[in-house]
Parts: sequence; structure tokens; C-alpha cells
Amino acid sequence: MSTRLPGPQRRDSIVQAASRLFADKGFHGVSIDDIAREVDVSPAILYRHFASKQELYDTVLLELACQRESYVEAVTNSGTSFEDVLAGMTRIYIDSIKQNPDLLRIELQSLLEGSSATRDFFDNRWKSFADYIEFGLNERLPYDLQNREITILSASLMFQGMVREALIQKFLQPHDRLEDVDLDELSHELVRLFLRAVGINKSRISRKAVITA
Repeated sequence: MSTRLPGPQRRDSIVQAASRLFADKGFHGVSIDDIAREVDVSPAILYRHFASKQELYDTVLLELACQRESYVEAVTNSGTSFEDVLAGMTRIYIDSIKQNPDLLRIELQSLLEGSSATRDFFDNRWKSFADYIEFGLNERLPYDLQNREITILSASLMFQGMVREALIQKFLQPHDRLEDVDLDELSHELVRLFLRAVGINKSRISRKAVITA
């Protein structure tokens, strides 16, 4: 029998349970009964807090999508170069997914389902990368480069895809292909490969770019 909780705590417990289930199975793979069993309450109690499964799902997406990363530490603790700061930002983001892989799961679910929360995930979790990369490449790439604007925009998308795919392999797959790869080295290697791909070949990432939790 479930413990009787005050209204706000009960609501929070429902959102946390729903978050785990939606992240694992998506919106259509989870029923209200599934969530009620996870929280150990009746569906009637759940409906006192949320009028529908859609309302609960929207709440879960909004709360997760609006978790914003702070990259101040990457700027203050890393080297001063574009490469070092980008490596520091990447490590901070990797650490956040290591601590809560459901953030990535639910983001991928929202992408597949075409949810409006997808924009919030980008604004709060990826836009800092996109803005910093676009600023840095605008400073580094030759101004007479053909299709320069498209190259810069495409590069920021490429880095986002590289990081996301590495995180999927590292934290969401049943067999971790990167099991023997240290997280510091993973973040550094992603940045090295990215810089090489955009033609910045003489860059060195300093050890100061390592961010400690």
C-alpha cells in the first residue's frame, strides 16, 4: 500500500515515474495503468493531478527539456582557446547524460514523435554548442571559403550529431562499444575529429580542458 503523500510530493513522484517509463518506452508504449502501478496509486488518484496521459507527457517533456546546462565552468577552467572551451563544454554535457541517461532517451523520443518540446531541448541543451561553434568557426575559417555560411551551419549540426551518437553508444546501448574509453578522452577525441573535419588541423587541446565534477 502506498504512503499517503502531500499533493505536491505525490505529483512529483508521478512525474518522476512517468519520466522513467516514457523515456524507456515512448508515449504510445506506456499506459496510465503502467504509471499508476509504478507509483503504487490508483488511476483515479493519478487523474486528480493530470487530466490525461498527454498532459502528463507534456509535463515530463517540459521539465526535462528546460533543464539548462551551465558552461561557465568550461570557460573559467579550460584553456582560452576555442578548442579547449569546446572540449570542456563537451565533457560537461557528457557528464550530465552519464548522471541521467533518461535526458537523452526522452529527447530522442520527442524527436521521433514530433513533439514541440524538441525545440526546448535544442534551446536549453544544444544551442550553446551551436552558437559557440558558429562564432568560433566564423573567426577561424577563411572569409573567401566557398559556401562559407552553409559550411559553418552544417559544422554545428555535425558536431551535435557526433556527440549524440557517441552518447547513444556509451549510455543507451546494451553493449557499450566505448566501454574502455575514458570520458575525458572521449570528449577530447570528438573535438579533435570535428576540428580536423572542418579543416582546423593544427589545434592542440590542453589538459586544462578537462572538467572535473
